[in-house]
Amino acid sequence: MAKKLVGTMKLQIPAGKANPSPPVGPALGQRGINIMEFCKAFNAKTQEMEPGAPCPTVISYYQDKSFTMEIKTPPASYYLKKAAGLKPVGKRNRPRGAEAPGRETVASVTVKQVREIAEAKMKDLSANDVDQAMKIIVGSAKSMGIEVK
Repeated sequence: MAKKLVGTMKLQIPAGKANPSPPVGPALGQRGINIMEFCKAFNAKTQEMEPGAPCPTVISYYQDKSFTMEIKTPPASYYLKKAAGLKPVGKRNRPRGAEAPGRETVASVTVKQVREIAEAKMKDLSANDVDQAMKIIVGSAKSMGIEVK
């Protein structure tokens, strides 16, 4: 008999750094998911990824307290900031895009870098080929104030 799906949830967790502390622990605990089992499984699946890269994760949990997870590739903005070499700023010490995108440019990336990002993100984008994926990445770059040369 198939397991009964109770619900799904989305979390963005740094690769290889899932632990029971907030925000992961409380989000899983209130849905009755075994927190340590999830953390071990997540860290094992993301160990080949770059440590600390934010991983959007869709967790489906079932009536018998079991779960499945789908780990997606890091957001395009993460790859763009890394390619552009933006330095961390602000109180959270994270790299930022432009405050007024379109009027202000904070950095630039090459077409080759955009192609590499598009190829890495291909499985999570709704594009049929790499050229369409590149257009999506260029749109993200423009909205962040990053120029594509």
